[in-house]
Amino acid sequence: MNGKLRTLLTAAGSAALLAACAVGPKAPLPTLPAEGQGAFVGSQSASVSTEAARDDWWRLYQDPTLDGLIQQALTENNELEAAAANLRAVRASLSEARSGRFPTTTTSAAYNRSRASTDTVPTAGGAKLPEVDTYDVGLDVSYEIDLFGRVESSIRAARGDVAAAAAALEVVRVTVAAETARAYADTCSANAQIAVAERTVDLQTQTVDLTQRLLDGGAGNGLDVARARAALEQTRASLPPLRASRDGALFRLATLTGRTPAEASEAARACQSPPQLSQPIPVGDGAALLARRPDVRQAEARLSAAAARVNVATAGLYPSIRLGGSVGSTALDASDLGEDANFRFSVGPLISWSFPNVWAARARIKQAGAQSDAALATFDQTVLTALQETETALSAYANELDRRTALRTARDQAATAARLSRLRFDAGADSFLTVLDAERTLAGADAALAASEAQVTTYQIGLFKALAGGWEQAPDPEA
Repeated sequence: MNGKLRTLLTAAGSAALLAACAVGPKAPLPTLPAEGQGAFVGSQSASVSTEAARDDWWRLYQDPTLDGLIQQALTENNELEAAAANLRAVRASLSEARSGRFPTTTTSAAYNRSRASTDTVPTAGGAKLPEVDTYDVGLDVSYEIDLFGRVESSIRAARGDVAAAAAALEVVRVTVAAETARAYADTCSANAQIAVAERTVDLQTQTVDLTQRLLDGGAGNGLDVARARAALEQTRASLPPLRASRDGALFRLATLTGRTPAEASEAARACQSPPQLSQPIPVGDGAALLARRPDVRQAEARLSAAAARVNVATAGLYPSIRLGGSVGSTALDASDLGEDANFRFSVGPLISWSFPNVWAARARIKQAGAQSDAALATFDQTVLTALQETETALSAYANELDRRTALRTARDQAATAARLSRLRFDAGADSFLTVLDAERTLAGADAALAASEAQVTTYQIGLFKALAGGWEQAPDPEA
């Protein structure tokens, strides 16, 4: 190795030691509000506990059908498959970015048959020049010396993209688990409301029969019969919407679990009451929430990627330095390619600097900087939204529990009133209008209580979703 080549390689090695010295501003540091990391405002309710939230929250219902449906959804849901495929694509992009740390190589092999023009190469008497065969094989190697951190910043940006895609997958898992449980609960709740309406229809049918017999016996009147039939048909009219709601929830459940509507779960179709909890919901605190919410981690990863791209854009203001070399053999006969005399090589640095495009580079820096500022604002808003969603879910759940308690009392009193009014009517102490009004009140109380039972379960699942239950920690993006 001659002295010039040794000096050149030494300089290249020294420059490589300076690689990854990224130019540009430092990444903005996301901060979490201290006020949002303590106990939740709504955690004082007896319906929740400050124990750590569970990932497999659906098991708290102790419902094997629900367990199986969620497991099926987490395995076969198409949106989850798409999110997993997106993650694989972004990881491949990270591998591509990492390849910038290594030299690029190009191999070549060529054969040419040529003859020069006599106009450019005069010959005696205008004789034709001979045709020449040329054979060439070679290997070219090029390596970018990352003096200003462009390559490493690109890798950091790609790594942030991978972390964001992994968090996006977790967001979908949380949503799929919650929506599967919601669809199952909606199916069960609709069946429960249908059962209430059918019981009311049976009771009102008996009332119609009674008034008709009284009329036929000369002790009643047509007005009572008409009123009784009107109440009965009004209750019957509530059944079709409930059945449509039940079918819609069942078909939604089938889609979430990767099935067609014709393959909807028969176990879910037969469910007669929404799943119930037998213990307070563990919710943890604000700090644990923000650490586990995948949308918060996704926003933080996007911020990291955006900040790294500011460094990539800033590196465009500086020269690009590449160390290149090539070795090969060129000969006039293929059998001579291995001869020492036909061996060739070249090595040297290539420095490129786009002076005329400095304004374009500065524009790209401003663009990347604005995107980084937007990512920081998005992170801050995501944190606030996570806290807001959780506190709202806590409040809605606690207040619906209070409402259900009041509705149970109202239903019990309405049942007592209906029983007493029937006894008084039979004894001739009250008119039939009193009986009809009491039964209408009871029917309304039954329906309201059944709707509240459904709403309680819906708010429970909404709270579990806000707490980000149902996700699994993503693998290390470096993997």
